[in-house]
Amino acid sequence: MKNTLTDSVWKNPIHFLACGFGTGTSKIMPGTCGTLIAIPFYLAMQAVLSPTYYMIVLIAAIVFGCWISQVTERDFDVSDPPAIVWDEMVGFWLAMWAAPNGWQWILSAFVLFRAFDILKPWPIKWLEQLPGGIGIIADDLMAGFYTLLILQLVVWLLFGMD
Repeated sequence: MKNTLTDSVWKNPIHFLACGFGTGTSKIMPGTCGTLIAIPFYLAMQAVLSPTYYMIVLIAAIVFGCWISQVTERDFDVSDPPAIVWDEMVGFWLAMWAAPNGWQWILSAFVLFRAFDILKPWPIKWLEQLPGGIGIIADDLMAGFYTLLILQLVVWLLFGMD
């Protein structure tokens, strides 16, 4: 069954979530819009969750995201539609796990994550080729992981080991 983007995103709750609460419908840079919508959710999670519970919520969001991405991809009848931005959201949340508080860390993570997601260095490009929801999510998780590593390296260089 094919759904048109404008009809289904606003009527189907699975599509609405997969498309980042509608941000993925943006005609300009839907991935960037999806990453931007991840920030307030990150701020809420970071404010109330310990790093352990943050990771538990993130893992649940990844598993859920694989499913909603798979369903939405099937319904749209398009491989990895750009409107699906749940992957950007969970990738950014991974990037911010254990990041220090502060807007400069959020901005740095945002820029790094988007750069990795757009440039797709190895193995991000390879992961993107995996089928279904796993392929939709996996490349952004690797972009988030690369961002996490760089942020943690900068923290270590600036503040040392604690």
